[in-house]
Amino acid sequence: MQSVNLGNKESGKIWHRKPSPATRDGIIVNIIHNTSDYLPKVLRFLNVAFDSSGDSLIAGDHQGNIYVFDLYGNRFNLVQRTSQACTALAFNLHRKSEFLVALADYSIKCFDTVTRELVSWMRGHESSVFSISVHASGRYAITTSSDTAQLWDLDTFQRKRKLNILQSVGIQKVLGVLSQDGIMRFVNIQTCKLLFEIGSLDEGISSSAISPHGRYIASILENGSLNIYSVQTLTKEINKPPPPLVKVIEDLPKRKVNSGDLKMKVTSGRVQRPAKSRENKIQARILKQDLTGNFENKENEFSDGLNKKRLQTLLKSYGEYPTKYRMFIWRSLLQLPENHTAFSNLIDKGIHVAFLNLQKKYPIKSRKLLRVLQRTLSALAHWSAIFSDTPYLPLLAFPFVKLFQNNQLICFEVVATLLINWCQHWFEYFPNPPINILSMIENVLAFHDKELLQHFINHDITSQLYAWPLLETVFSEVLTREEWLKLFDNVFSNHPSFLLMTVVAYNICSRAPLLNCNLKDDFEFFFHHRNNLDISAVIREVYRLMDTTPADIHPDSVLDVSVALTKGQYPVFNQYPKFIADCQTQERERIRNDELDPLRERQVVEDMQAEVDQQRVEDEGWYQKQELLRKAEETRREMLLQEEEKMTQQRQKLAAVKRELKVKEVHLQDAARRHLLQPQRDEREMELRRLEGEIERQVHMRDREIAATAKDLEMRRLELEPQKRLYEKNLTRNQEAIAKEMREDADAYKRKVDLEEHMFHRPIGTDQTQNQKTQKLIEENLAKAEQACLNTDWRIQALHKQRCDDLHRNECYQEVAKLLRKNRKKEMEVLNAVMEGEAEKWEEAEEKDFHLKSEKKAAALSDASRRWFLENEIHDALENAQHPYRRVPRCQDEWVASSCLPRTSQLKDISEMECLTQISLNQRKTRWDTMEWDLMERVRNLRQRLATQARNRCQTPHLLAT
Repeated sequence: MQSVNLGNKESGKIWHRKPSPATRDGIIVNIIHNTSDYLPKVLRFLNVAFDSSGDSLIAGDHQGNIYVFDLYGNRFNLVQRTSQACTALAFNLHRKSEFLVALADYSIKCFDTVTRELVSWMRGHESSVFSISVHASGRYAITTSSDTAQLWDLDTFQRKRKLNILQSVGIQKVLGVLSQDGIMRFVNIQTCKLLFEIGSLDEGISSSAISPHGRYIASILENGSLNIYSVQTLTKEINKPPPPLVKVIEDLPKRKVNSGDLKMKVTSGRVQRPAKSRENKIQARILKQDLTGNFENKENEFSDGLNKKRLQTLLKSYGEYPTKYRMFIWRSLLQLPENHTAFSNLIDKGIHVAFLNLQKKYPIKSRKLLRVLQRTLSALAHWSAIFSDTPYLPLLAFPFVKLFQNNQLICFEVVATLLINWCQHWFEYFPNPPINILSMIENVLAFHDKELLQHFINHDITSQLYAWPLLETVFSEVLTREEWLKLFDNVFSNHPSFLLMTVVAYNICSRAPLLNCNLKDDFEFFFHHRNNLDISAVIREVYRLMDTTPADIHPDSVLDVSVALTKGQYPVFNQYPKFIADCQTQERERIRNDELDPLRERQVVEDMQAEVDQQRVEDEGWYQKQELLRKAEETRREMLLQEEEKMTQQRQKLAAVKRELKVKEVHLQDAARRHLLQPQRDEREMELRRLEGEIERQVHMRDREIAATAKDLEMRRLELEPQKRLYEKNLTRNQEAIAKEMREDADAYKRKVDLEEHMFHRPIGTDQTQNQKTQKLIEENLAKAEQACLNTDWRIQALHKQRCDDLHRNECYQEVAKLLRKNRKKEMEVLNAVMEGEAEKWEEAEEKDFHLKSEKKAAALSDASRRWFLENEIHDALENAQHPYRRVPRCQDEWVASSCLPRTSQLKDISEMECLTQISLNQRKTRWDTMEWDLMERVRNLRQRLATQARNRCQTPHLLAT
């Protein structure tokens, strides 16, 4: 056994001398891969696969190094480094230089062994691919993982189908069985017989691959090395006949051998292999044989222990050999040498040119049977040149090829033995039929059945019609399989003349239908089709003819006894007229020379046409390839667009889902916020309604008081006219103060509104100018901002209501002021009238002054006291109305009183009732003004508090965003 270490080499020879595998293990070469580093390590092979020819294989190790081993060219090459372990390999693609490799990342790649470039990259599996099965055409492949099986088009490298594996599938077919002990056993499933086994307990096998033609087996061992086995060497023991059933163990050499004293010990059983130590039982018996008879029968003894005479006796008794042992008996009778090397040399020469188009002439349905027939005929033609021009050779060899199609060596040697022994003198009249053989058959037929021969002569039927069709097909056209096997049991067990006698016996046994035939077509049909004939009767007739035919016309006088093929090398077959073959060769050469010039011209034209056709085919192939590439590119582009579209749709869906979730989140937050703020809102609304009710109540009370006051003023308008001028000055001053206060309030309210608008719009502007990075924070605080905005809107609404109330109140104030102005005008008119009346009264008073001086003084004192009190109250009321917090000092009150004293002396005609009425009116106005001021103060405080809260709320989003 040779061994080769790949090391760090990228190419080299597999073996350095011609391999000669031992019969025991059949190993051609052992391939290991060790690194030559400082610390060498073993790179274990993981997978191996053969190509379609069976002469090259590809193997990959666990580091992703892929080697191609050419067994025919004795070369190995490193074709790829994938940098990861391969899980499966395939090397029988349509393009011979390409191979598929499944990698550990669940992908499948296609590489070219010549250019070492990546051809395609296929993805789709979600687990490791452990099997790659390529179709016989090499255009489709099925990759299998633990969960799926996928069908790929190897022209476009696109996935066609995907099959999900839901359950395990049982064994469908088995070429060997790899056991748990690491030994691979090959069993004949029909006979359940162990053929051979490879591997051992020390060097177990982890995986194996068998070449398509069945010549090699590549096995990966558990230690990571690769063994290549020769099937021919492994099956050499199988094709050998079984060990002898009878062996001479001992005799009596010390004494003189007498005919009656010869003793032999006979053992029966089969020789077992060395691995099987089971002993067979030995049966011994003493045979007494005649010494002379023993040496006479020595030529009938075969090397395997069978005796030809006994076999013939057994055959005459049962008519045929047992089916189970027929092939073994035939091999023993024919003494086949089983020259494996010589046969391999003939097979290695390839298909002979004479049989390249065999399928056109003989269209056989089974391609395997056609290949075996083609190889067998080619081997015969390489063995002897005469067989390349023998037209009936396929017909003669076909039944044996069909019978031995699983063992081509035995098939070849059986046919060769048949040609050497049972086809003697067939080629003396080549290329014509063997006239000498046919003449012997006709002589025997004339001796045993003259009537039938005369019938043939009368209808111009020669031996080439009634004998040669049976011989060139060896009766395969006229007999069934069982009949043919039964016949050749007798043919191989007798002299070669038995076959010729069979032709005569077949005609004699069929004489009744043959005598009824009158047309040549009927005779031809009879000898080319099966007939209703008992083969046992034919065989009995053959034995009768063999015994009763005279010696002068008996074929055994011309034919030699059958001889076996020589061992080691096959004998030279030259039993044909060489001069005829040479003459045919010369004639063909002459004809070829005569036709050489036209053939040359035709060849030139054909070459040109072939070049044009080839160029056209190449152009069409190139265009088709470009079209396929374009379609593949378009398909991939469409797939990319579809994938991008799918990604876009998925992104849109995700964005929509995010928006929906965000909207739902906002709604939920809004609902939660509303749910939490609803009590506060209700409380504030209740407080606002309470304030509105209070305001409305106070306004209503004020309106009622104003209406009552207006009525009182209307009723006492004439009574207040004397005070018109005095009130005009005070009212004018009050009007200006009120107008000034209203302007100040308006300006303050405007500033407040501008501030609120600025504070309300500032978060919006700030929110628009924020960077994209703060968007997420703003979205998170959106609920708070919306809450703040809602609060601000609520406060704005409240302030708007307050503003409306202020406007309404101002309108009321203006109305009251208008009424007051009217009253003051009337009062001035009244005062003017009073002044006029006062002048008159002064004149009258001067007249009566003398008389009423004492009463006047008393009245003046009393009137001055009351007037001082009245003016003081009126002045305080007016001052309180204009400046609520402003108090007139006591000195001013005294100044007002002192200033009013001269005036009171002039109002002496006003009655005490009028003064009391005026004092009551002033007291009620003062009380109403005090209540109104308190209410306004509360409203102002409420406004300030609401404005402060709104300002704080509006500033909160801006602070958060900042």
